Amino acid sequence: MSKLIKIIFYSGMIFLFPSQVCFPQNKILDEIAKINYQNNSLQWQKRNRHLIPSLSEAEAILKLNQDRDFDSQDIDKDGVVNHLDPSPFDWREIGYQPFGVLEFLSWRHPWNEYKYREEQLERVLKLIKESGAAFIRVDFIWEDIEPQKGKYIFDKYDKIVSLCAKENLRLLAILDYSASWAAARWNSPPNNLQDYAEFCKVVVNRYKDKIKYWEIWNEPDSQIYWIPQDDMATYTKLLEISYKAIKQVDPSSKVVLGGVTEAGYYAIKRIYENGGKNYFDIINIHPFVDPLSEQGFQRIFIIYDKLERLMVQFKDSNKKIWFTEIGCPGVGKNIKSKGWWKGKSPDEKKQAEFLFKIYTQLIKLPNLEKIFWAFFRDNKDHFKNDIDYFGLIRWDFSKKKSFYAYKKSFIKWLNSQENYRNKKRKED
Repeated sequence: MSKLIKIIFYSGMIFLFPSQVCFPQNKILDEIAKINYQNNSLQWQKRNRHLIPSLSEAEAILKLNQDRDFDSQDIDKDGVVNHLDPSPFDWREIGYQPFGVLEFLSWRHPWNEYKYREEQLERVLKLIKESGAAFIRVDFIWEDIEPQKGKYIFDKYDKIVSLCAKENLRLLAILDYSASWAAARWNSPPNNLQDYAEFCKVVVNRYKDKIKYWEIWNEPDSQIYWIPQDDMATYTKLLEISYKAIKQVDPSSKVVLGGVTEAGYYAIKRIYENGGKNYFDIINIHPFVDPLSEQGFQRIFIIYDKLERLMVQFKDSNKKIWFTEIGCPGVGKNIKSKGWWKGKSPDEKKQAEFLFKIYTQLIKLPNLEKIFWAFFRDNKDHFKNDIDYFGLIRWDFSKKKSFYAYKKSFIKWLNSQENYRNKKRKED
């Protein structure tokens, strides 16, 4: 057996371990024997079964440069005990942990007030870790990384990825928008779609040890972020070539559909009709609603239900749904409110109440896997209205009531997961 040293049966699937990966074989067999999802609860099966790697994914995972402790009850050191970890060899995968945030860690430009100078990154990441969030959705901006065709600059993103790993935080990387040399406008697809696919390959290859989830663009159903609006025809083509490029580099990676707006049900339907079903692993939508409306919160359930029915219609119901943006303003007492696109803005107390409902009620939906609050920190006059106050912390890094509501809901969830992590957490 020159290429393979062991065949292991795991939860009905076969794992092949490459010979170049060195580990105590007997110990691995002992650990694998404990990881039998059939002995877990029905809830665990529904939440995690899809996360068990396929044969090709398992091979790719074990080739990654990750720190593994085969003598530990947590082999990949991701905080999930082995017998409840659907992918116990992959640090990038932490099973059903639904808490995420959107934060613009890569914003270091004049147009965003240099939101994150390098010395501020550690500060905000410690606060994100304290809140209980496990995932951060971050723009990996094409113009930043490849300002000239074939010339790549990774310094800023190397730092972001490294610091997030240090804090045990995972990244959902958005590969967006067009570089200035590749298209007439930043919000248009590149003239040559293959240029974007090549960008994807280079970035994924560099960060595949630490990043598993890659999102293809942001809100391609909105004319703000994607021109032209052509019933998702061009986007579906971009999705296909990007998916193939990413899987070529890392078969264990997961491609996330570019998050569509709250009206994006129709955009996702168009992607299915355009033949895009096989070119994404996760459905992604931004179900913004008015938290001050009696019908607002219930509308989220309607959006979710419509998506589930759409997935059944196209025989794609095995995939999970992510809400990678959901949120509302929390405007402080001394701030003159300008409103947002839903109208009147909630104050900081109402924002916290709305958030707590989201993270204690929506996470019970069986196919909703992750919810990313948009966003973690307020902006400084970027949107020129109350969207700048979506944060859980203010521009000066002070905590809002919503920060504590987020943390409280995380602890409530964590303490309901028997043996999910090595120990429970208490509220401060």
